[in-house]
This record gives sequence, structure tokens and C-alpha cells, in this order.
Amino acid sequence: MLPTLVILAAGMGSRFGGNKQIERLGPSGETIMDYSVFDAIRAGFTKVVFVIKESFKEDFIVTFNTKRYNHNIQVEYAFQEIDNIPAGYSVPLNRTKPWGTNHALMMADSLVKAPFAVINADDFYGRTSFETVADFLKSNQYKSYEYCVIGFDILNTLVESGGTSRAECITDHDNNLVFIEERTEVQSINGIIKGLDMNKNAVEMNENTIVSMNFWGFTPDYFQYSKQHFNTFLDNNIDNPVAEFMIPSVVNELIKKMTVNVKVLNSHAEWFGVTYQNDKAFVQEKLMHLIKKGEYPIDLWSK
Repeated sequence: MLPTLVILAAGMGSRFGGNKQIERLGPSGETIMDYSVFDAIRAGFTKVVFVIKESFKEDFIVTFNTKRYNHNIQVEYAFQEIDNIPAGYSVPLNRTKPWGTNHALMMADSLVKAPFAVINADDFYGRTSFETVADFLKSNQYKSYEYCVIGFDILNTLVESGGTSRAECITDHDNNLVFIEERTEVQSINGIIKGLDMNKNAVEMNENTIVSMNFWGFTPDYFQYSKQHFNTFLDNNIDNPVAEFMIPSVVNELIKKMTVNVKVLNSHAEWFGVTYQNDKAFVQEKLMHLIKKGEYPIDLWSK
């Protein structure tokens, strides 16, 4: 079975001030998602599932479809809404924030039958990242409980326009993930990398820190674990209007219970993405640089 790519594109983009997932940044109107799909096709992925919101379903599907990608990859859609929760639970009236990345991923459950990767829509990961994860998924396609995550050097993931979220990876001597924790408001201040831990306490991060940019490789059994953990999450957090059910928290629980093994596949590539409006010009410049180097055509989908 050849791998599937799941793209999380239902985020609200509050810091960007709009739907950054469909922002045209390439010279021929490409989004960052387009570059991810292009790289996925080259790496051997045969299907992509976009997780989006119902509110922009019509506009999204008109643009991002199999025809756009020259029929080189199958395209399907899943929908994340706040009321997509198990029977017996009710959405609190003060809940406006989505339930988080792992909840978004769960929406793709019925559409994913093969080993799969999951990424953010607004992050550029680079060709080698897709090739690395594809190779891992193909070599482990008949196994369960063997997952992976692409790890980036933190210095290659910082943005100049402000603080952002990064998940710090702690590994053993075999590059197996031991623990992962989300850091928010991460930025370099006077040469020192600082952020906040999950309790909003200030933390300093070493320049050799490896971080996850939410590029994971899983087998389909991950969905069953997610359902189990989501019920527990709701039991503990249903009344917290800002609590989020995140992929790292589920992975941590599975590692703690020695249920899975997660390999950190180090990438020394320079990540870039769109968090703030000020990031657009930088991303456009980076894309043009890669095009001039011959890594991408100037028009991704021209025949």
C-alpha cells in the first residue's frame, strides 16, 4: 500500500488575520499546500486528504482537486467542526476554538486505509522531508505501532516576525522519541532562544534543540488510539474553552505506556511558513530562490 498524505487545513489563522492556508505565494498562484502536494507526488504518495472547515468547503473544493494536480494524486476531503465530538458530550456555549490538531486528524479516519503522513497546510517542509517519511512508511507498511516524526534544527525554524509554537523533541541514543512538549511564543531575543512551556513558564532552549513542525508518519491504528484518548481529554477538559487535543499529547501518552515506538528522522532543511502577514514576502522570496535553483518549476501544475 502506497502512503496517504493528510493536510490539516482547518485552522483559523488568527495571528495571520485570515485563511492563510489558501494564500497565493508561488509565482503562478501556488499555495504552500501546493508545494507539499507536489513533493508528496514525487515521493510516491498516491492520495491526499484535506481536513478543512465546512464554511469554506465550496471555494476550497473548486480549487484544490484532482484536476488541479493533473490527476497525479487522488484527492478527498474531511471536515473539522467543533461539534464533531462523541455521543454523550455537549459543546460548551463558551467554546469557539477548534479542538486541536489531533481532533482535526481524527476527521480523516474513514478516508485513510494505508500508512499516512500528516502535515500542516501552512508549513513548507521540503522535498527531502517527504522522501524520508515516504521511505519510512513504505518500509513499515505491514507493521503497527511504528511511527515517525521529522525533527528540525530549531535555528532553522525561527521567524523574525514574532513568537510562534514549536514542539521540543527529547530522544534516546537511537533517535527514538522519549518525550515531546509544545513550546509557545518561541523566538530568539538577543541571541537567546526563549519560549513558554505548557504552564506558561518561561523556558530557554538550546540552539541544538530538535523540534517537531507537525510532520508525522503513522499507521492507521493511530486512529483507534486517538478515539480512546479523546474521550479522556473531554472528560478532563470539556469546560476549558481553550484546551486543545494535540498530536504531541497523544503521542506522549502512547510512548509513556510503551505502546508505540516513534523514530525522530532528523532534517537539516530550512523550514519556512506563514504565521503573520509580515511572513508573506519572506516566503515568496524563499520559493523563488528554490525555483531558480531548479528544485521546482515556475508553474507547478502546468502540463
